[in-house]
Amino acid sequence: MSESRKRHEALLYHAKPKPGKIAVVPTKKYATQHDLSLAYSPGVAEPCLEIAKDKNNVYKYTAKGNLVAVISNGTAVLGLGDIGPEASKPVMEGKGLLFKIFADIDVFDIEIDATDVDKFVETVKAISPTFGGINLEDIKAPEAFEIERRLKEELDIPVMHDDQHGTAIISAAALKNAVEIIEKDFSKIKIVVNGAGAAAISCTRLYLRLGAKKENIVMCDSKGVIRKDRDNLTSQKAEFATDLDVHTLEEAMQNSDVFIGLSKGNVVSPEMLLSMAKDPVVFAMANPEPEISYDLAIATRKDIIMATGRSDHPNQVNNVLGFPFIFRGALDVRATKINEEMKMAAVLALADLAKKSVPEQVNIVYDEVSLSFGKEYIIPKPFDPRLIYEIPPAIAKAAMESGVAKEPIDDWDKYRESLMDRSGTGSKEIRLLHNRAKRDPRTIVFAEADHLDVLKAAQRVYEEGMGKPILLGRKEVILELKEELGFEADVPIIDPKTDEEAERRDRFGEIYWKTRQRKGINLFQAKKLMRERNYFAAMMVNEGEADSLITGYSRPYRTVVKPMMELIGKDRGVTRIAATNLMLTKQGPMFLADTTININPTAKDLAKISQMTYQLAKMFGMKPNIAMLSFSNFGSSKSESSKKISEAVSYIHRNFPQVNIDGELQADFALNPEMLAKEFPFSKLNGKKVNVLIFPNLESANITYKLLKQVDEAESVGPIILGFRKPAHVLQLGASVDEMVNMAAVAIVDAQQRLKRKK
Repeated sequence: MSESRKRHEALLYHAKPKPGKIAVVPTKKYATQHDLSLAYSPGVAEPCLEIAKDKNNVYKYTAKGNLVAVISNGTAVLGLGDIGPEASKPVMEGKGLLFKIFADIDVFDIEIDATDVDKFVETVKAISPTFGGINLEDIKAPEAFEIERRLKEELDIPVMHDDQHGTAIISAAALKNAVEIIEKDFSKIKIVVNGAGAAAISCTRLYLRLGAKKENIVMCDSKGVIRKDRDNLTSQKAEFATDLDVHTLEEAMQNSDVFIGLSKGNVVSPEMLLSMAKDPVVFAMANPEPEISYDLAIATRKDIIMATGRSDHPNQVNNVLGFPFIFRGALDVRATKINEEMKMAAVLALADLAKKSVPEQVNIVYDEVSLSFGKEYIIPKPFDPRLIYEIPPAIAKAAMESGVAKEPIDDWDKYRESLMDRSGTGSKEIRLLHNRAKRDPRTIVFAEADHLDVLKAAQRVYEEGMGKPILLGRKEVILELKEELGFEADVPIIDPKTDEEAERRDRFGEIYWKTRQRKGINLFQAKKLMRERNYFAAMMVNEGEADSLITGYSRPYRTVVKPMMELIGKDRGVTRIAATNLMLTKQGPMFLADTTININPTAKDLAKISQMTYQLAKMFGMKPNIAMLSFSNFGSSKSESSKKISEAVSYIHRNFPQVNIDGELQADFALNPEMLAKEFPFSKLNGKKVNVLIFPNLESANITYKLLKQVDEAESVGPIILGFRKPAHVLQLGASVDEMVNMAAVAIVDAQQRLKRKK
């Protein structure tokens, strides 16, 4: 992607459809005058009076307990430096977004125009009654140390400078595991820390708490080794000054066991790496370029354990593994501070989690057969769903045991369940889907690439590394649009109607004719059909010249599906093609089927649709719990519609007992566990969260998914075609760029899975 294109896309993302990345959303009803009279005057006086009697009631009647301030003065923004408070605001909003999507914590970002420590501290103290916790961000050292120290002392809510402690906690967990793997004594390892800013100081302090010895640590800054005989050292640097006879990073690296990089890219050479002791541990955490590249490091030393800050290599040291979950645990017990015991609890919990059996969902996302504790897996992955219910309890317990929790937790099982419920927040499944596509990008045909939005989607897929687009359409139009978009990549462009495609068109036509010659198609017609892009695209996938395709942006659904049905056909064992939509609702991800194809499916059709949707949900790393919906519950109606659902459920119960399905059920009973348990305690869905809904007919399914999309603003991925022999997916007419990108990711992951099954 060109620099100008990157800049334009980034600016557009932050500016449209409305500026910024976070918003305030009401949590109470406000439709009637009665609602408003409770929300504001006169009803609001009652909680105000209760809080006036006892300030602790503010946690009972307001959002304070789940509200964190992300505060900066913009003096040390990562990669940008001292850019000021206003310019730091997009970063702080981004941090707020991460808090919300990973731990369901609300955030106000606060940018303070103050570089003076006293003024900054007084400002934060003055606004602190609003918040349940404070996350300090991008404040330059040494002021950051003093600001955090004073705020922790003077406030009774959790305060943490994530730049210091986030990296420290994650890297300490990774280092603990790495040293365990190489079977060295933590108290004897020789550590070189390159960098002496807030993060480096905090990391080194935490390593000492893990058992490292100060005399075995050498810290370097831009001037070389920090020695005791150097002048004008800050108190933080002086804390780690050495009297060893080493002066340069190169000298310090000799015979060292561990290198911790928190500096800048490409400062470590292969020769320096070779000078380290046996089984070296190297954490090159500079971003975006590590101190030594991952590929160069592992090519230089086969015995190395390597970690970086990058997501495209094993062992990513990523702060998102820490701060959302640390604050979640602290808020949930109303901790008065985040102390050393809580930070160490986070270290130990993360280290332990990496040793546990990895859920299949994580293996799927990272395209691994089976992730397991070892040199290439020393720290959990950022998309691990267990983080939300493993890390906060450890923090909460440490807060309670260290005496800083004002609201202890009694029922830990109930607490873990509440944390699992929070994990539905945000479009996590979209991130997981895109991440999986990036693991093994496959070729994908965009059959309508001479439309601007389709080409935008293809550009996104290419530039984000999800797939390798093949562009079908009028070549001169595509080239003009590519220039307009700044899409400079040299990707294949094919116009099926041109003379240069005549040989392939004829070849495709003959293959097609042989499959349809007894179904009313002659050779001339078959070759002529290959001039049409959807027939041509389908043949490319059929003949292995592309791994997948998406189409349907500019043509009605049924006219686009027809070529796929004729050319690609049904997969083995499939009697009927169907479609499902993945809806990203406030209750979490949910598959709805059949939303597009089968108007009035029979009982056997519904059983097959259920089985295919079950397999798709598993492909997404979900454990499918399927409800067959109706207007009746378990035989309360004898209508034909209810009867066929009951028959479909019975068929699956008999023949596929591993599929967790029940019905017929009304939608509210299916989605409300309390109602279901009370009225139908015998249901196989009791105690399980329903995430697949099968509808009795196309009418009900299509209306429901479109209502959810418009009224509930649920994001939709699909319709996803079920049952084709090859990966071919059809878009909704006029789909948005985001919808096309998501469907392209589905098609690519579909292709990945089919290739795996062949091996």
